[in-house]
Amino acid sequence: MSPPTNAVRTISQEAFDELVKENMDDLGMDPAESLQDAIETLTLQGVDLSGIVTCVPGEGGVDDNPVIQCLNKLKAFPKDQNLDSVARLFENLAELCSVQGSGNAAIATKNGAVELICSLCSEIQIEQEKALVSTLKAMSSVLHDLQSTETFRASGGPSIVVNILNGGVQNLDILNSGFAVVAAAVTGNEVLKDEFMELKIDELILHALNRPGEGSIQSLYDAIRVLLTPDDNRVLASQVYGYARKFAKIGIAEALVASLQTELSSPSLVSASIALKAVAVNDEICRSIAENGGIDALLRCIDDSGEQGNKSVARVCCSLLSKV
Repeated sequence: MSPPTNAVRTISQEAFDELVKENMDDLGMDPAESLQDAIETLTLQGVDLSGIVTCVPGEGGVDDNPVIQCLNKLKAFPKDQNLDSVARLFENLAELCSVQGSGNAAIATKNGAVELICSLCSEIQIEQEKALVSTLKAMSSVLHDLQSTETFRASGGPSIVVNILNGGVQNLDILNSGFAVVAAAVTGNEVLKDEFMELKIDELILHALNRPGEGSIQSLYDAIRVLLTPDDNRVLASQVYGYARKFAKIGIAEALVASLQTELSSPSLVSASIALKAVAVNDEICRSIAENGGIDALLRCIDDSGEQGNKSVARVCCSLLSKV
């Protein structure tokens, strides 16, 4: 499946800075006024300014932006040095890009963060857990829009992440951070949903659901939900219905029912229920869920949520029960 085109007018950081400078030099505007005029003019022209560092001339430059500083340190980091330092830098980047409304994720994307993270991810070994988890967290924090996810696709991100998940399938932290990348990457991107399915992400999901040991994987449920959501407005006919049928065919529905039974007191219960609801796309799958203890599991969830006064859990479980 080739990516549909979606042209958006953009501007480079250099061109933006030059426009601000022209306002000052040619029109005699003061620094703050020249910056505001440039922003308003370009916005009226329909130019997407996401990722542009907007600062008043004389009061700091692009290189003073904390996201840019972090990226510059990562780009200059010697590959033979201790990876703990890399982990701290990626943790810092993830923290910066997770601030809602800051625009930091867009700034990071426009300045090569996705390509850089993909490159480093492919070099870090599974045994270097701390650095790998930090890198994956940074990746999920910068995948915020179609442009960033397409860059992720072009950089070989899907195969890199799937290889990491395959290698770290028994490691809870790697699974959580890795599936968070999957969820972020496929949001609103049908092409990436298809690519991950080609890479057998469904089999990886089943393996992760059936892994021995304690600890829930919140992002795994999120990944299932997003993979099975037709949220790409560029395509007329989504393939997610077929993906849901494939999920059910290999046993993911039954594995999710088992998860419900173990997640009764877990914060992931709502996410697990929503994931199961996303898989239950036809009568055959619903019957299979019921026959494998799904109704009993949901009734226990509803009963337990009533005792705890958890309305959100009760609402989701009742919705799923009515579907099954």
